[in-house]
Amino acid sequence: MAGQNVTTFTDANFDAEVLKSQVPVLVDFWAEWCGPCRMLGPTIEALAGKYAGRAKIGKVDVDTNRQLAATYQIAAIPTVMVFKGGQVVKTFRGLTNEATLSSALEGAGA
Repeated sequence: MAGQNVTTFTDANFDAEVLKSQVPVLVDFWAEWCGPCRMLGPTIEALAGKYAGRAKIGKVDVDTNRQLAATYQIAAIPTVMVFKGGQVVKTFRGLTNEATLSSALEGAGA
């Protein structure tokens, strides 16, 4: 489901791609069966295009990456987290609009 600018984050690559990233990272915790998650998809795609080169935008499928879901205590999806310097700086639960997510990325230095 990830587009060309949207990275797929997994248990295996999360440390390198997100926690050690030199730029802010927006992570969408989602699942294929989740209607609101699918509704958020176009917003994530738009952000990935808008912030290409300035931030990483990606998705974590909570069904196939259960360790990450547990680590970040994902109790409801979609949950979007913005990371900077390996730390969570913003968390959004439920459908969130592009302007709100853009503002969080800008605040993290994107």
